Amino acid sequence: MNSSEVMTRLPDLVNQDTALVRRGRWLSNVFLVEAGTTQFLVHVDKGRLLSVEHGPFVMPSWSFAIRASESVWQRFWQPLPAPGDNDIFALRKTGEMSVEGNLQPFMANLIYIKQVLATPRALMER
Repeated sequence: MNSSEVMTRLPDLVNQDTALVRRGRWLSNVFLVEAGTTQFLVHVDKGRLLSVEHGPFVMPSWSFAIRASESVWQRFWQPLPAPGDNDIFALRKTGEMSVEGNLQPFMANLIYIKQVLATPRALMER
């Protein structure tokens, strides 16, 4: 499953998880997820994903961005990722992923964001 297919299904995956939505109840924001050259704007309102817009965008407005290659996201979304491929910060430490922009909402809602981005693991074949 490529990143476009995964990100299209992200709102349904997140919004059906009431515990995850509750965890993100303090986040109302727009952030960018980039997989290679493909960009997605994730719109969050009180922990619910309102939408995921598929780029390209001319001048996107977002508070923080999480960027990695398509292959890195594919490794991250494996049902049981290899050590180092399972965490945003581990991938950032190796230089394979970057996080930039206003890091305050990112860090204040870190567990929620990590779980949101990990929900597609349930879609991948075991």
